[in-house]
Amino acid sequence: MLNHPTLDQIHQLGLAGMARAFTELDTNPETSALSHGEWLGLLLDREITARRDKRLTTRLRYARLRHNATIEDVDYRSVRGLDRALFQKLIQGDWIDAHDNLVLSGPTGVGKSWLACALGHKACRDDRPALYQRAPKLFTELAVARAEGRHGRVIRTLGAVNLLILDDFGLAPLDAGARHDLLEIVEERYGRRSTIITSQIPPAQWHDVIGDPTYADAILDRLIHNAHRIELSGESLRKTRKSSPKNA
Repeated sequence: MLNHPTLDQIHQLGLAGMARAFTELDTNPETSALSHGEWLGLLLDREITARRDKRLTTRLRYARLRHNATIEDVDYRSVRGLDRALFQKLIQGDWIDAHDNLVLSGPTGVGKSWLACALGHKACRDDRPALYQRAPKLFTELAVARAEGRHGRVIRTLGAVNLLILDDFGLAPLDAGARHDLLEIVEERYGRRSTIITSQIPPAQWHDVIGDPTYADAILDRLIHNAHRIELSGESLRKTRKSSPKNA
């Protein structure tokens, strides 16, 4: 077999996964009994896997998730009010295809951000691009973008991603600029994309956080009416798991 010319051709086609598999198979004496069809099947399988892994790496890099969280590591044993049946349903991702939203509320340390990132990671694995943003930082960056003439482009970017995670919403009352930006974001996404909001403040008090009643009504109408809700409670997991791994 003309191994080197064949490898050169595979590389020229950009089939890196297939090239690695070809080298491994050709140097493994146990594969000599494989048929041509079996060889080809293994090469194709490795190429498909390599491309899938590359796409996932790219999506996760873009998502910039705060936590390296996965759905396999979710701890359902902690006493914090996590509805396992609902969360398992959310893991399937149909709510993202339906452009529903999700509100994760509860006191600090109960795993809101971690669970949101786990769902974001699963979305990336399922070819649904995600993006993580801390709400306070995002509103500051949007104010800078407005001054630099990039505001509209940033809003369109936030509106385009399949799953937007807005973490730590409501840590401080919104000013006029932040209120306007939040309305622009939810309007851009309403009925087209899904959003996860995490907050220490229950949704019933978000009117006070937003400030202006007219803006609050418009924002909440677009965020809440089609939102799944998970209200967590209990002690901070950080206090009880100082020596534990990443699970939340």
